[in-house]
Amino acid sequence: MTRLAVRLTPKGGADRIDGWDVDAQGRPLLKARVRAAPADGKANAALVDLIARVLGVPRSDVTIARGAAARVKALEIEGLSEADVRARLDLHP
Repeated sequence: MTRLAVRLTPKGGADRIDGWDVDAQGRPLLKARVRAAPADGKANAALVDLIARVLGVPRSDVTIARGAAARVKALEIEGLSEADVRARLDLHP
């Protein structure tokens, strides 16, 4: 299992990965945006769908472990190493 920090922008006009950034402590995090609004968990569901699609894993392998109501979330990805996740995300335009 790999843990991935993601900063989500809901109602972002498109479902896409915007690249890598760092948080205030210098830790890497992935920037993502989704069209869905943050109401009723729709933005979180759209994020899980986006990450699963980009990584090429089943949706059930991606879960929000922490931060469901926050902008920065911790996702857990089953079945891929940290290096695999990073490589697949670095290849994503």
